[in-house]
Amino acid sequence: MTLILASTSPIRGTLLANAGIAYGAEAPGVDEAAVKAGFADDDAALTIALGEAKAQAVSARHPGALVIGSDSLVSVEGRRFDKPAGRDTAAEHLRSFSGKVMELTSAAVLVEGGQTVWRHAARARLQVRPLSEAFIQSYLDADWPEVSYCVGVFRLEGPGVQLFETIEGDHFTILGLPLLPLLGALRERGALAS
Repeated sequence: MTLILASTSPIRGTLLANAGIAYGAEAPGVDEAAVKAGFADDDAALTIALGEAKAQAVSARHPGALVIGSDSLVSVEGRRFDKPAGRDTAAEHLRSFSGKVMELTSAAVLVEGGQTVWRHAARARLQVRPLSEAFIQSYLDADWPEVSYCVGVFRLEGPGVQLFETIEGDHFTILGLPLLPLLGALRERGALAS
């Protein structure tokens, strides 16, 4: 069975590769803003919808493949944050996160032959410590532009771990892919040995 990740995210690809999964990857080319327009405040439903739109787009080009779609969202005090458009925006996001709880929601969806066969969303809560302006600038000096590709402006596997006081939730969800439930679904579909 051909497995395709509807994403060119390096971290999602690394998670699958490290789990021993053979897969291809393809950019989905989805208008995320159009999908987001239909969801007011349900982050789980929105991440699933985004993952599904991505998987459906790739499935249309590869109808015989099993396609993984995924997405992640960050919310702080009800405000959703996208990936930063530039370093100044990243600094503004970090100032907004300072001392607050970040809610990170990640979803994974499986589409086969144009049909959604599985979907899952998971949430993590990350307590951001108070961040000084000096820390924000030194952090961005050290990890820019790598964090420009990350919703939440952090890579937990890098210096971004310094942003947090406590973390509640699954490690893989925080990295952007609820991997353990996804592996279970792939086994159920026969894409992995059980």
